Amino acid sequence: MQKIVPHFWYDKEAKEAALFYISLFDGSKLLNVTVLENTPSGDAEYVSFNLAGQRFDAISAGPYFKFTPSISLMVACSSIEEVNAKWNALIEGGTELMPLAEYPFSKWYGWVQDRFGLSWQLMLVEEGQAVQKITPNFLFSSESCGRAEEAVKYYVDVFENSSMGPISRYGKGEAASPKAKVNYASFNLSGIHFSAMDHAFEADFNFNEAFSFMINCNDQKEIDYFWDKLSAMPEAEQCGWVRDSFGVSWQIVPANMDEIMFKGSRDEIKSVTDALLKMKKIDIAALEKARLDK
Repeated sequence: MQKIVPHFWYDKEAKEAALFYISLFDGSKLLNVTVLENTPSGDAEYVSFNLAGQRFDAISAGPYFKFTPSISLMVACSSIEEVNAKWNALIEGGTELMPLAEYPFSKWYGWVQDRFGLSWQLMLVEEGQAVQKITPNFLFSSESCGRAEEAVKYYVDVFENSSMGPISRYGKGEAASPKAKVNYASFNLSGIHFSAMDHAFEADFNFNEAFSFMINCNDQKEIDYFWDKLSAMPEAEQCGWVRDSFGVSWQIVPANMDEIMFKGSRDEIKSVTDALLKMKKIDIAALEKARLDK
């Protein structure tokens, strides 16, 4: 099972967005669509899907969070034609953040925000260079600018089976922001490849709950461990969600969350959902008791 799963929050478009993304990648499919009834956001549609062998989840739960470029998805493309095809699909109704062009770090690259607000970096890579097809990228901006290296080292320390890759730093005069230090860092967390950088320019956007990461935990002990390591803002704690000291949002959940939440009768699902909505840190035993009591 994938240990860390990217999670997207939409107003009403989770399924529409998932189907659109599935159409862009070979070997992709819709895994599950479930409606959580009577949440604080009303009926929330929960969607799980696979893109090029990687798991993603999304929810339609109201217009409370908006995507920013603080976390984007970097796509390793094997040809200029693939870059162009994905660019043409993603730019329709979207916004160009960096134009398609040749850059010192790639012969053909572009950064685009799609019509749903999610940001993508499309990059031509030479054969054998890609670690994985889709790599989440952290852009440390605003008050978090300059903390990319600190964050990477912290995450590698928190997650088992993790490692740091190469770190490249801005040279003198390369970054307009005096706080920016790292222009690219590569790292691996529990088998998933990530990258990070400090924003070279002043920006007023930062991380928020629109793009979070689910951590699949094997038991309550592991939930407790990640909660202690990653929850730095008590006001953000709800239903397994936390925000760390860098502002990144995480969902610390049981690895069998789908089974806990979505299996059983409609009344059982409602009972478990009601119990979850009252929690901050997830209590697996209490969720199971809610099902049995129903």
